[in-house]
Amino acid sequence: MAKAKKKRPRPPARRGPEATSSGSAGGANPDRRERKDEARRAREAERRRMSRRAAFRRAMIFAGVGVLVLLGLTYLNRAASAKPLSPAAMAAAQAANCTGVVTPSSDAPGGLHGPPYDYTQHPATSGRHDPSPLPLQPRVYTAPVQEPQAVHTLEHGSVIMYYRLPADGGISQDVVNALGPLATGNHATYLIPYPDLPQGTALAFTAWNKILTCPASITVDQAKTLAQGFIDSFACTSNAPEGKLGDGC
Repeated sequence: MAKAKKKRPRPPARRGPEATSSGSAGGANPDRRERKDEARRAREAERRRMSRRAAFRRAMIFAGVGVLVLLGLTYLNRAASAKPLSPAAMAAAQAANCTGVVTPSSDAPGGLHGPPYDYTQHPATSGRHDPSPLPLQPRVYTAPVQEPQAVHTLEHGSVIMYYRLPADGGISQDVVNALGPLATGNHATYLIPYPDLPQGTALAFTAWNKILTCPASITVDQAKTLAQGFIDSFACTSNAPEGKLGDGC
C-alpha cells in the first residue's frame, strides 16, 4: 500500500509595500493636516495684511483728496489783496483836486455789531454797525440809507460812492448819471446820496476804513476814471474784514 505524501507547510504570506505604507499612514496623516492648517493660516494672515494695506492706502487717498478740497475751498473763499490806485485814477484825482486815499482809523476791527454808533467821521467807514447790511439790491439809491447798515456793507468788501445832491451844491446830475452804471456794472458797488458830507466835499469814494473825497467841480470823465480805479483797488478785497461777502464777490 502506497504511503501518503506529506504536504509541505506553506510559508507565511509576505507583507507588501502597500501594507507597510498603510501601516505607517496613521502617523503621516496628522503631519499633512498640520501642514495644510499652517498653510491655510499663513494665507489667511497674508490676506488680512493685504486688506489692512489696502484700507490704509484708501484712507491716505481720501485724506489727500480732503486736504486738496479744503485748500481749494480756502483759496476760492479768500479775498484778493487790495492794491494802489491805478496811475489813471491817480491822475484823475489830481486833476479834479481830490484827496488821496485816506485811512481814517489806525485800528478798525470787524464784527462789532450793535450800538452805540458813535461815528466821529462822516461818512463812516468802520466801527460798530447794524447786524444787517444793506440789501444786495438796489445798487443805486435816490435817498439816504441808515449809516450803520452801510458800514456793515463796507465790512463785506463793498465800495460805496456817496454824493451830495446837485440841488445842495453837489456834483452835477451828469456825474450822478455817469456813476450809476458803474455801481450796477461792478461787484459790490453802491451809489448813495449823502446830504451831510463835510463842507467842500461833493463826492466820497469809500471802502472799509478807506476814503477819497472830491469837490463838486469834478467832471464826468474824471469821476468815471476815479470811480473805476477805486473799485478795482478795494471792492471784494482783503482790505475789508469779510471781503468776500459783498454782492458778487
